[in-house]
Amino acid sequence: MAPPLGQSLLLAITLGIFVLHSFSSGQKNSTLIFTKENTIRNCSCSADIQDCDYSLANLRCSCNTVLPLALEQASYSDHLTIWFTDASALGLLLNFTLVQDLKLSLCGTNTLPTEYLAICGLKRLRVNTEARRPSPEQSLLIYNGGESEPRQKPVWFRRGWQTCMYISFLDMALFNRKSSLKAYSIEDTAHITNHFPYLSYFETFPILSNRSYVITFIY
Repeated sequence: MAPPLGQSLLLAITLGIFVLHSFSSGQKNSTLIFTKENTIRNCSCSADIQDCDYSLANLRCSCNTVLPLALEQASYSDHLTIWFTDASALGLLLNFTLVQDLKLSLCGTNTLPTEYLAICGLKRLRVNTEARRPSPEQSLLIYNGGESEPRQKPVWFRRGWQTCMYISFLDMALFNRKSSLKAYSIEDTAHITNHFPYLSYFETFPILSNRSYVITFIY
């Protein structure tokens, strides 16, 4: 015997709510950060946005204007995309950031200097330079740790500084070149300041003397 119409309608509504909730829960938003007209926009996006399409990002993502101080030594557990136009903007948005999955999109034609940015815990990097010259997106797998090799959790310091076992240095001049994205790593590195005295970052970066680090240079 078929259930009454009211019960059937209630069942259909309940099932619809459950399916919608399950679909929404399965979606993971990604973070998009860009600078536009001297403002910084921090966006949460449920779908990929075409690189450097600021209007579309403001329309389809949930975006807020943030102060530069809010992004200092930030931490991102999921995917982060940064749109930038010059070296100072990229340094402001990325330097000393803790991020595992990162995409960088150059949205201008400026030539970038040979300067290094320090990134903590980076596993995967994608780079898009289409605004400067037509070229396919490049991808680089830097570290692929599974459950058998858990990444050590960052150590937090009183002033908000953070460190981890994996430190990547990104050469911003790579956006000027037509060559493929490359990287090399030096493992079990202790006393970093002695090995890399020319990197001024270590004068302020909190390095622990009783640890060994994996240092990666991306160029």
